[in-house]
Amino acid sequence: MPAGGRRTATGNGSLSPPATGSSTMSARSDAAEPIARRVEEGWRLPGVANLHSHAFQRAMAGLAERQTHPEDSFWTWRETMYRMAARFDPDSLHAVASQLYVEMLEAGYTTVCEFHYLHHAPDGRPYDDPAAMSQALIAAARDTGIRLTLLPVLYMTGGFDGRPLNARQARFGHDIDGYMRLFEGLRAEEGETLRVGCALHSLRAVPPEAMRAVLAALPDDARIHIHIAEQVGEVQDCLALRDLRPVEWLLQNATVDARWTLVHATHLNDWEVAGIAKSGATVAICPSTEANLGDGLFRLRDYLDAGGAWGIGSDSHISVSPVEELRWLEYGQRVLTRRRNIAVHGDSPSVGATLLRGAWSSVAGSTGFDGAGGDAVVLDADAPQLAGATADDVADRWIFSGNRSCIREVHVAGRKVVADGVHAGRGPILARYRAAMATILGAIEG
Repeated sequence: MPAGGRRTATGNGSLSPPATGSSTMSARSDAAEPIARRVEEGWRLPGVANLHSHAFQRAMAGLAERQTHPEDSFWTWRETMYRMAARFDPDSLHAVASQLYVEMLEAGYTTVCEFHYLHHAPDGRPYDDPAAMSQALIAAARDTGIRLTLLPVLYMTGGFDGRPLNARQARFGHDIDGYMRLFEGLRAEEGETLRVGCALHSLRAVPPEAMRAVLAALPDDARIHIHIAEQVGEVQDCLALRDLRPVEWLLQNATVDARWTLVHATHLNDWEVAGIAKSGATVAICPSTEANLGDGLFRLRDYLDAGGAWGIGSDSHISVSPVEELRWLEYGQRVLTRRRNIAVHGDSPSVGATLLRGAWSSVAGSTGFDGAGGDAVVLDADAPQLAGATADDVADRWIFSGNRSCIREVHVAGRKVVADGVHAGRGPILARYRAAMATILGAIEG
């Protein structure tokens, strides 16, 4: 444990960070480069990576907004999520994920990291093909044209105390051997638009010895994602049973480096902020979901000052918009500090440019797609919110001037997948989604 003794779940320390790697340039890099270039079709910018997605949760967006307890929280929301998760099979997952990926592409996401834990049938028994649910996601990405970093999740226990998974979690679980068979089989399918990494669900769901065994077995280039420090209750439980906060424990018990993505990392002390930044890991911030679940606000300004790498994710998909994630990442800080224009630094006064550069800088480290730089979004220069736009203000115009989409084209791996703002497969994919939703919701209501 770092010097200074036990920390509380919400307290901030002032300790030196661990020497676990080298810092990244993150949002501070390439500030002198134009954020967009003018082309005949409009304004061309790199595509945005969505670093955290649970595709099946698109089906429950808007269905968890009724009070079920006087102190509704993440933990009561989770009960609704479990009921929804129990209704999925490979066909319905393919239909819902395909619709979600169309929405992502039309919104400007060109890559998605799918944090996937619906592995088995609802009763916990494997499908005849143990990778059937993973294959449904791969097919959805292939059918829609989005780049996919598939992250099969290791999920073994129901809490820091090691209790077994309950019946609602049974379809999520693997032992180490079963998980590695799944990972290795999926890894063999990698191609131009598919990468396969590892997701450790959370410290509470993966015992320390299992985490070490899996990390030792992974290829050196495998990306590793983990939920961490999302909720105050999680921090309190980790302190009670491991005598360290979650990020403190992880940094001291794993070689965290640029291959890692820490999802949420909402509740950090000073030592953890500096430690993550120095490690080179990416933090996946999901502002719309974190607000929806009442998680809290990420320490953005402190993390930017430390030089930390970060990106965004739509997580539970109550919003499927990089514009909204980036806007509310900034707005949350304004509400917290009662000041404006927080996410800037000395090289660039533009909030929009700083936010986009920060999101772009984490793509290779978090997704594994080193060659995704050619993916692009083209903004419609004729859109009202871009009237008179210049290279200096187009990023701010896109993010901070309303909710009407101004995306004209989206290109992934040399292929135009969105033209005139519409995905080529929107109609039939939407029809399959509606049919799947009728079945899912009918089963829940019944």
